[in-house]
Amino acid sequence: MKIGIGSDHGGYNLKSKLISYLKENNYEVLDFGTFGTESVDYPDYGLKVAEAVKNGECDRGIVICGTGLGISISANKVPGIRAAVCTNSYMARMSREHNDANVLALGERVVGLDLAIDIVDAWLKAEFQGGRHEARVGKISEIEKKYNK
Repeated sequence: MKIGIGSDHGGYNLKSKLISYLKENNYEVLDFGTFGTESVDYPDYGLKVAEAVKNGECDRGIVICGTGLGISISANKVPGIRAAVCTNSYMARMSREHNDANVLALGERVVGLDLAIDIVDAWLKAEFQGGRHEARVGKISEIEKKYNK
């Protein structure tokens, strides 16, 4: 599985550690930046990862900022992206199983490395359940179509 990952300066340290973890666990990783702790704007990196998932360059994406909030809002502006901010492994699993989230958002200032790894593992291992959830995700797509004309 190919994972696109990106962060602003507030998520850089966690991103760097997660890249190592993902590679050690045989995931292919594309790093969309930032590449240091100098202040940058999170929307730029949320967009890069979201576009890579949207265009099929990556199977899923992970975005990180200080809280996970701003970068998830940015990623969610790309039609077809369902970015979920998760602070525990249950949320991560449900975001995949029920919402078919294709981008995971994390906050470096909210979760530590061990918890982040648990969240990432749960999210990557979970699969969309379809069924009654398919119609609900379809409704999300219809909302996007209505406002993205």
